Amino acid sequence: MSSPIVVFDLDGTLVDTAPDLVASLNHAVTQAGIAPVGYADLTHLVGHGARAMIERTFALRQKPLAEDVLEWQLKEFVDFYHGSMPGDSLPYPGLIDALDRLSGAGFKLAVCTNKPEKLATRLLERLGLIERFAAISGGDTFEVRKPNAEHLLRTVTNAGGSAERSVMVGDSLNDFLVARNAAVPSIAVPFGYSDVPVESLEPTKIISHFDELTPELVSALLETR
Repeated sequence: MSSPIVVFDLDGTLVDTAPDLVASLNHAVTQAGIAPVGYADLTHLVGHGARAMIERTFALRQKPLAEDVLEWQLKEFVDFYHGSMPGDSLPYPGLIDALDRLSGAGFKLAVCTNKPEKLATRLLERLGLIERFAAISGGDTFEVRKPNAEHLLRTVTNAGGSAERSVMVGDSLNDFLVARNAAVPSIAVPFGYSDVPVESLEPTKIISHFDELTPELVSALLETR
């Protein structure tokens, strides 16, 4: 029997990346003469990628955004973000101990994020976390991405596991949709970047702190399948 696998979203779940994403966004948009924005303007978009954040910022400032400008803005964003990692991004409280508990109990760990793979792996590497994960898949790793079930299922396969022995941990709608679409139990954290209470997104389980993420909890979720 394959080892159980706990699959994590990245932004807003493993790591609080909002300060650096907003800084990278403002670096990009100010190059186009757009006034910078604050985190409160974009909270619900932080986990949706640079494109959505740029589009939202231009819309907030009531500025047109041509496709060629968007591509230039994306390059500015990615280059700044890639070069400044890890910046102020930090793992959430209790995460490292939770990863240690799960690994110590024989669980494998993986990451399934819509962040581009290059940025996801660099961030995890710079934070000293990359060796903890058996597989890391970004939004451009496959031809599909969350909430398409195949993004999660292929991540699990790459980690050497099976969907029947997997759990998804996330903070926002795409995480719980991909888990539901893949018939995998989900665990929600409420401290991420969802624009609605995670209770309304119907995850299988909600934890308030990573201290609650234990092998016993994951095993109980797998046993109820």
